[in-house]
Amino acid sequence: MTGPGAPQLSAFRSAESVRARQAEPPLPVPLPLPPPLPLPDGLSARRVVWKFGGSSVGDVHRLRAVAQRLVAAHRQGLQVVAVLSAMSDSTDDLLGLAYGLSPRPQSRELDALLSVGESMSCALAAIAVHELGEHAISLSGTQAGFMTDEAHGNARLHEVRPWRVVEALEAGSIVLVTGYQGITAAGDVTTLGRGGSDASAIALAAALGLTECDIHTDVTGVFTADPRLVPAARRMERLSHEEMLQLAEAGAQVMQPRAVELAAAYDIDIHVRSSFTTEPGTWIKKESPLFENTRIAGVAHRRHDPLYTVSGLSPATVSAALAERGMPVGSMIRDLHDPQHVRFTSPGTEAQGVIAALGDVGAAVEVHGEELGSVSVVSTVVSNRAEITSRILDALEGSGISPLLVTSTPSRVSCHITSDAVEQATRALHEAFDLQVEAPELAAAVPGTAS
Repeated sequence: MTGPGAPQLSAFRSAESVRARQAEPPLPVPLPLPPPLPLPDGLSARRVVWKFGGSSVGDVHRLRAVAQRLVAAHRQGLQVVAVLSAMSDSTDDLLGLAYGLSPRPQSRELDALLSVGESMSCALAAIAVHELGEHAISLSGTQAGFMTDEAHGNARLHEVRPWRVVEALEAGSIVLVTGYQGITAAGDVTTLGRGGSDASAIALAAALGLTECDIHTDVTGVFTADPRLVPAARRMERLSHEEMLQLAEAGAQVMQPRAVELAAAYDIDIHVRSSFTTEPGTWIKKESPLFENTRIAGVAHRRHDPLYTVSGLSPATVSAALAERGMPVGSMIRDLHDPQHVRFTSPGTEAQGVIAALGDVGAAVEVHGEELGSVSVVSTVVSNRAEITSRILDALEGSGISPLLVTSTPSRVSCHITSDAVEQATRALHEAFDLQVEAPELAAAVPGTAS
């Protein structure tokens, strides 16, 4: 067994790889709480990292159910680390308090404020574990060793030093780690951006030498479309890291894109599953797509995907300014007839960060199309991009929807449309590619594809 602080334990750094094998965790139980559940037969892993999202810890009843799950695993011999998000809506409540005091709160102070939500979840979960008769300790991002850059609000992890986590595990504790937060070299608290608890969990799994990480959420896995919009959407048993990354970047809210990138870089298999049912989830693993016979992975959407216009700067300068703050960019266009203007899209959820990033370089920014949204079809096939685009446009036209902008990459085709057409477009594209049918392959989904 690896000892606390032993030098052979890998910290999360870009030069390292991870190789240990994990096993499937126990499942949550309804209240009132019965005795601990047995773990699946053949479970041999000693250490696990599980992440629980805001809906999983949304109130004291759900927190108690999470605690029961952790205790059950601990009593079966596992060393359990749980990375927790803030309780449902608490982050938005804290933001509301800050913006109630100032329209432009300082980013450093916002990070200090927002980190409170995850700390509260972990402390309450530790209390619940103690009440069930086991020892637990809550650790902040600082205490767990999450070192970041200084990009407040959207910081990036540089390193994880999990010595305190290992020490607590070896002492027999269940460890509750705050997701979403880290610390700079200067000692300032940072946050990792929307969905940052996913990145916290993946990075910690890598630092502990694991090859699996469970992401517990309010859905039973990753679907071919948002099941709230498309009841016929099908849960996928397995996706590649690349497929999940493209879906996440196109708007699927199951995982943070940066977390998927980390998982791919460190060979971490992800199991996305529900906190509330016993259904199997979706495994996300590194795998090579098949040439010219790869499925359509799914349809993702964003309800708000505005178009920005920047005057007087080159695309390179605009890209560098956005990258400095870690802001995502969808499509970027420079008008040949108006070279002084650069236009690009970015998720509406990042509007404040985009405007702040461009303000750093003195750019004049106009925001158009606050009522714009987008739909995207994700596939790993390159050779039939024109066929896929044609089928998308036919399906949208058949639904009376005219895209304002169409962009294509090797992995997805995206259409910008009015926000009020997003739901209809998502359903139309899901049906057009027969995604309700088990594992459709491109040869069947796109006419004219060689078999």
